[in-house]
Amino acid sequence: MLEFTPQLVRVFGPDHERIYANRIGLDYLGVSLEEWRQISDMYRFVHPDDGDRMRAFFDRARTIGDACELEVRLRKADGGYRWFLVRYNPVRDHKGQVMRWHVAGTDIEDRKQAEERLQRENVALREEIDKNSMSEEIVGASPALQAVLSRISKVAPSDSTVLITGETGTGKELVARAIHRRSNRASRAFVSVNCSAIPRDLIASELFGHEKGAFTGATQQRLGRFELANGGTLLLDEVGELPPETQIALLRVLQEHEFERVGGTRPIRADVRVIAATNRNRQAAISAGSFRSDLLYRLHVFPIAIPPLRERKEDIPLLVEYFIDRYARKAGKNIRRVNKRTLELLQSYPWPGNIRELQNVIERSVILCETETFSIEESWLPGQG
Repeated sequence: MLEFTPQLVRVFGPDHERIYANRIGLDYLGVSLEEWRQISDMYRFVHPDDGDRMRAFFDRARTIGDACELEVRLRKADGGYRWFLVRYNPVRDHKGQVMRWHVAGTDIEDRKQAEERLQRENVALREEIDKNSMSEEIVGASPALQAVLSRISKVAPSDSTVLITGETGTGKELVARAIHRRSNRASRAFVSVNCSAIPRDLIASELFGHEKGAFTGATQQRLGRFELANGGTLLLDEVGELPPETQIALLRVLQEHEFERVGGTRPIRADVRVIAATNRNRQAAISAGSFRSDLLYRLHVFPIAIPPLRERKEDIPLLVEYFIDRYARKAGKNIRRVNKRTLELLQSYPWPGNIRELQNVIERSVILCETETFSIEESWLPGQG
């Protein structure tokens, strides 16, 4: 019965002398019973990060002589590792002395993977909750914006890679979130990373994670954004700022759907939908040698170009109303109308900073507003006052 039980069963003497291991356990380790008995260091089958815990655990078990259990990773014959719940149970003689240790290892890899996936998604969710854009919506009814919304609805149900282009402040991240919310991955994590805000020597670790000891300061294993977004969507904002060596690694992920952590050798499967965004001129970047043409082709599966605010001026009254309501409620103010001259001024201004600039101007004006009529200072808009 022990030979065929779906557990790794081993029997040790009172001082850890190796007596018996069942066939399932021997096949998992890739050794015969005699080889197993002759191995000098049994901890070679334990994951390097778990070795100290395993030694301390068994020393404690022998000291107290009671049943105990531990979760640990054990190496398979092919070099991979799986999680096991290892239970130690003592067998005593009539005097209470331990005669044998019966050890059973139950495979819990699937449970650990589910726990880690949930933890990653919770981490990603906590990071995203703090972002203001979580509460924003795409506001407007202009033909230019309606064309964008149409493309969003068409591409969202697929798993195709999307390249969002547009000037700074046009709402590229909002479009990426809208695609995610309308996709089959909506219940999983949406993770965003600004490629221009991370130092060049850390971007690979940020995207792909790193192993303990991979570089100075890597004191523990760290999961990258691709792992945090597993099963969900990853937005690579300002993808044009990636250094050349990271572009190569990203190209591999898009082609082969796998990557390796920095300092690691084990390929990790990437079940991630990639959405990239940039405000750079792609062809100019390729001509200058700062962006790989083959990477652009991989990202350019389904392009979405977001029009600047100056090309959708009919949306400005709706945006003004939306932002006034949002910031007035936050400030506890009751603003009922917009000054006519203010609205004309807002619609005539070219908004080089696009929606983000408009949002900032309105937030500042709401803070200073002391009446029920909203207005702004013309001097706040360059060239208008």
